[in-house]
Amino acid sequence: MAATVLSNMPHHVAIVMDGNGRWANKRFLPRIAGHKQGVAALRRCVKACVARGIGVLTVFAFSSENWNRPAEEVSGLIDLLARAVTSEVAELKQNGVRLHFVGDRLRLSAAMQTAFSNAEISTASNAGLVLNICFNYGGRWDIAQAAQRVADSGQPITELAIDRALALAHVPDPDLVIRTGGELRISNFLLWQAAYAELHFTDKLWPEFDEAALDEAIAVFRTRERRFGQTSAQLSLPPESTTPAETGQNMKVG
Repeated sequence: MAATVLSNMPHHVAIVMDGNGRWANKRFLPRIAGHKQGVAALRRCVKACVARGIGVLTVFAFSSENWNRPAEEVSGLIDLLARAVTSEVAELKQNGVRLHFVGDRLRLSAAMQTAFSNAEISTASNAGLVLNICFNYGGRWDIAQAAQRVADSGQPITELAIDRALALAHVPDPDLVIRTGGELRISNFLLWQAAYAELHFTDKLWPEFDEAALDEAIAVFRTRERRFGQTSAQLSLPPESTTPAETGQNMKVG
C-alpha cells in the first residue's frame, strides 16, 4: 500500500500501550488474554502508520517497573513477546519495517537477547517505518546510562552529548506521544525525548485502539501550534528567518 503523507503530520509517534489487563478483566478473562489482544492492536497500528507515511513508531511494551507485577503475568508477557518476535519478523521485513529493541537487556535471558539481535539484523536494511519496541525500558534508566556513557568517554557532559548517547539516538525525538487507557501520565517513558512532544490521552484501552483512534490523535496533533520556545509571530516568518537552534528542534535523522 502506498503511503499517503499529509502536511503537518507527526514524523515520530510514541505510544504508551496501556489497558490490556483491564480489557481482559472487563471480559472475565485472564490478563494474558488482554496482552495477546494487545499484540494484535500493535500489528494494526504498525500497518496504519506505514499507510500514513509515519517514519517512526515507538511503543512502550514493558517498563523497568513492570517486573513488580505478579510473576505469572511477567513470565507470560515475556513468553508472548518471544513468540511474537519469532512469528512477526518475516512480515515486518516484507513490509519494509526496521525493528529496534530499546531497553536494558542485561536482565533478559540469553535466548531473548539473541532473538532481539537476530530480529534487528534481519530487518536492518529496511528503509521504511522504524519500529522501536521499548522492553525493560525506563526514562530514568535511559538518562542515567547515557550520562554514564558520556562520562566514561571523557567528553564534557552536555545536553548534546547525552542526547547522542540515549537509547533512541538513532531517531528524531517524538512529535506525538499517545497514552491509551485513560491515565494522564507518561509513566517514566521517554522523559528526555518527549520534552517538546505533543501529548494525547485517550480512554480507549490498548486492545481497542484502531485506525480511527490513531487518526483522531493525529487530527488533534495537526491543530496544535508547535512553537519550541518561540512566539506565534515568529512562526509566521519565512523559514530562512530562523535556525534549528532557535526553534529548539533536534537534528537527529531517522
